[in-house]
Amino acid sequence: MQTLPYTALTNPHISHVYELYYLAFEKLRKVPEVRTLGDNDALCTVIKECLREHLSVIPRLAMGVLEIEGIIKSSERDLFMRTLLRSRISRRVIAEQHLALTETFHSPWHFPNAKKSQVAPEDDFIGEIFLRCNAKEIVEKCANRTRELVASAYGSNTVIPEVKLQGHLDATFPYIPSHLEYILGELFRNSIQAVVEQRPSSSPAPIEVLICEAPQHVMFRISDQGGGVDREILPYLWSFSKSPRRDLRLQNLERVPRLAATMQEVHSSADPPSQSGPSSSKEHYPGSLDSLSSRPPDLRLGIGLPMSRIYAEYWAGSLELHSLEGYGVDAFLQISKLGNKNEVLSTRASMDAV
Repeated sequence: MQTLPYTALTNPHISHVYELYYLAFEKLRKVPEVRTLGDNDALCTVIKECLREHLSVIPRLAMGVLEIEGIIKSSERDLFMRTLLRSRISRRVIAEQHLALTETFHSPWHFPNAKKSQVAPEDDFIGEIFLRCNAKEIVEKCANRTRELVASAYGSNTVIPEVKLQGHLDATFPYIPSHLEYILGELFRNSIQAVVEQRPSSSPAPIEVLICEAPQHVMFRISDQGGGVDREILPYLWSFSKSPRRDLRLQNLERVPRLAATMQEVHSSADPPSQSGPSSSKEHYPGSLDSLSSRPPDLRLGIGLPMSRIYAEYWAGSLELHSLEGYGVDAFLQISKLGNKNEVLSTRASMDAV
C-alpha cells in the first residue's frame, strides 16, 4: 500500500485499511514469544480481535479502488486488489487455522484420559479443513439457501427455478467449506436471479449443475437459461475498478459496512449440522464473507465474480464464464483437491510490481 501515489493513499477508505493493517502489525509485534498454553490463548485473543476489526476491509478496499479512478489506471488498480486480497486470504487462513487447531486441542475428547462418551465430533476436520467435502451436499446446500434468499426477496408469486444435479454426485475431497460455499453461492445467485428476472411468473428452466471428478481436481459446471450477461457488463466481469455502473456499486458497497468473505454467516441457529460444513459445535467467530453472502438480491456489488476467481485461484483452481447472448451462461469452476498443489501466494516480487 505504501507504493501507491500519495493522493491514492489519502483516500479515506484506503487510508482506513492501511491503518487497520498497521495496528494489527503493532498488536502482533508486541505479543511475547509463545512458551505455554496460556501464552497461546493470549495470542488467540489478539488474533480474534484482529479478525473482527478487519471485517470491513473488503468493502472499504472496493470503494477506495473505485474512488481513486483518474489517479491510477484501471489495470493497475485491479492488480493491486488481486495482490492485496490474495495476501489477505493467506493471512486469514493461517489465523483461522490456528484458532481452530487451538479449539480442537482444548476440547475434552482430545486428551488421552477422555471418557468413551466424549467422542470427537469433528474427526473429519483438521482445523478449518474438512477432509470429506461432499460435492452433492455442498451444491445442494448453497443452491437451497440461494433459492430461499431470492424467494424471500421477490415474493411468493415468483417461481424460483429448480437446481438439477448430475455427474459424479458421490465425489468427496478435502477443502475449506466456507471458501467453496462462497464461490458456489455467488454463481447460484447470478444464475437464479437472471432466470427469475427474465421469466418472473412463467415456468423457468432449471439451473443444471454437472459435477466431474478427476484424480487431482473437481469441476462444477453451472448452466442457466437466464438470457446471458448484458453486453455492456461483459467486458468488466472480472474487474474491481472499471464498470459502467460505478456509482451504483459505490452506493451498494456503502450498505455493506462489515463485509468479509464466506457463506459461514448465512448459517442460522436453526441450521442442522451438515457433512459439507463445519460442525455446529465449533466456536463461531466472524468469518471473512458473512454480510456479503447474506446480502439481499437487490444489493449488487460487482465484486462477487472477481472475488470468487481469486478464492478459486488461491487453491490452484480456476473460474471461467461463457455467456451466450439471448440464451444463458455456463460457469466452470475447477477446484484442486487440497494437498495436491501449493496455494498461490502473493510473493514479495509480485507485491513490489504493483
